[in-house]
Amino acid sequence: MARNLTTLCYIERDNAYLMLHRVKKKSDINKDKWIGVGGHFEEGESPEECLLREVEEETGLTLTEYRLRGVITFVTDTCPTEYMFLYTASGFAGNMHSCDEGDLEWVPKDRVEGLPIWEGDKIFFRLLGEERDFFSLKLRYEGDTLMEAVLDGKEKPV
Repeated sequence: MARNLTTLCYIERDNAYLMLHRVKKKSDINKDKWIGVGGHFEEGESPEECLLREVEEETGLTLTEYRLRGVITFVTDTCPTEYMFLYTASGFAGNMHSCDEGDLEWVPKDRVEGLPIWEGDKIFFRLLGEERDFFSLKLRYEGDTLMEAVLDGKEKPV
């Protein structure tokens, strides 16, 4: 099973992102943080198949319009390296249901950085806001502290 391959999606509506406040799972690396929806690949899945399955499982929504925005490489001193396919979605159908991993909430884009989010997430939110076609971002953490950020192979100050 591909445990180090994941998807993450920020569904957009009315200048807001659907965010998941991770408060329900025990021993969750994202405990109390606000993130998008997504999860780990199952054996044989493509990034798009994982994206669609995870969004449906966590929200009840079926994505109808989405795009791959970037690949994020997470390096930490506590977990194996994770490769995350980052998507945004602007079209969906269905009715949202509750999520067993946390609380789903539509958060205005201008309020996202004020929430408890990972420091590296602030970088990719800026890149999403700049409407970049595609980017590769490597984030290296020691514990919860962002030590290094490398955008498209070029080191950037943290």
